[in-house]
Amino acid sequence: MAQYPVQRLRRLRYNSILREMVMETKLSKEDLIYPMFVCPGTNIKNEVKSMPGVFQLSIDNAVKECNEIVNQGISAVILFGIPEKKDAVGSEAYNDEGIIQRAVREIKSKVKNLLVVTDVCLCEYTDHGHCGILSGEDILNDETVNLLAREAVSHAKAGADIIAPSDMMDGRVSVIRKALDYKGFTKIPIMSYAVKYASGYYGPFRDAAESTPSFGDRKSHQMNIGNINEALREAESDIEEGADIIMVKPAGAYLDVIKAVKDNFGMPTAAYQVSGEYSMIKAAGRLGWIDEERVMLESLIAIKRAGADLILTYFAKDAAKLL
Repeated sequence: MAQYPVQRLRRLRYNSILREMVMETKLSKEDLIYPMFVCPGTNIKNEVKSMPGVFQLSIDNAVKECNEIVNQGISAVILFGIPEKKDAVGSEAYNDEGIIQRAVREIKSKVKNLLVVTDVCLCEYTDHGHCGILSGEDILNDETVNLLAREAVSHAKAGADIIAPSDMMDGRVSVIRKALDYKGFTKIPIMSYAVKYASGYYGPFRDAAESTPSFGDRKSHQMNIGNINEALREAESDIEEGADIIMVKPAGAYLDVIKAVKDNFGMPTAAYQVSGEYSMIKAAGRLGWIDEERVMLESLIAIKRAGADLILTYFAKDAAKLL
């Protein structure tokens, strides 16, 4: 490489138009998936205290929100359900008349040009707040997987465009794929939460989804925060089982993992900028400690630069306005 004074790297930085032209990583609205929380009732819009600007929405308001984000140029949402009742086996998760199933049908019938992704897990639907069926305090893997497959099929029947299992049970992608195919949903892709860490960044989400565990934690199935080789094994396993898109969650503290997953497998890769990441930026921005818009975009571009093709973020609407 030529040296100074022949080489002056600042030449490409002086002009703002040129800076944009040579920018190596660019974020677009098409990269964004907006998470939404759907609850029972009518005309409900409850702000989540720990997530300013994020709401629990009744189905009618969820439809309005979806129309608004389509008009903003956002192409996809992911839905999380808050059921009317919870029980030990999360039966509302796979009830064809459950909150998510009804929401999907209503959104798909009234909103055009929107991809609807559904989260598949039991934690929002169990009265104990864990991601599966319990025997004492042990989460049973295979029994849980069978119920997740029922949930996935129920979502597909309602009209979901993508199924996104987030539970981290072993073998669930394979069982869900077989169940979907058996029921004729061979064209429905699976976006697997392949690499989901047992992170401290999830706190505000549990407020939004009302899914805080009643005891213990989720370290028996979510990944150890110090492991990256295990992340590659998890991703490879899900790909072999039939995942079409693989996800890393959280995003900001795991950029190295996103890059490793993308570099190793070359698969369509998603990353979830989770509730804690969102709330920290929001809080610091409101206190005037940072420029919220600037840091928001910087954080999203970093995730994209690391290798994410899709970004699930509560900032989707805010980012779309700027993009």
